[in-house]
Amino acid sequence: RAIPLYEQNLADRERVLGADHPSTLASRNNLAGAYGAVGDLGRAIPLYEQNLADRERVLGAGHPSTLASRNNLAGAYESVGDLGRAIPLYEQTLADCERVLGPNHSTTVAVRKNLERARCVDGDEPPA
Repeated sequence: RAIPLYEQNLADRERVLGADHPSTLASRNNLAGAYGAVGDLGRAIPLYEQNLADRERVLGAGHPSTLASRNNLAGAYESVGDLGRAIPLYEQTLADCERVLGPNHSTTVAVRKNLERARCVDGDEPPA
């Protein structure tokens, strides 16, 4: 029931604020998350991909919102079993989080755990 509200919110923000406004980008990310939460990754992944590209262009690759978008996209790839795309994206995100936010920031810690989980699913042992 919430998805139509997310869709309307995104449409309204695109109309009023424009496609590149940070609030519009946040709304697109939220809609992708809602699709993912109900298992509709076929709709979530393209939105996450578009949002990541737009956030990189508008906010820059090291912006915390861009890092969150990259983590979200990696998680969506992981959810559909595409570890070949998820793991490198997690690795890139972790390196950037450590550089931008520091090794102990909550986002950095979350991305590290996501990467470790994906590596375990892929058959790699977690780091000691």
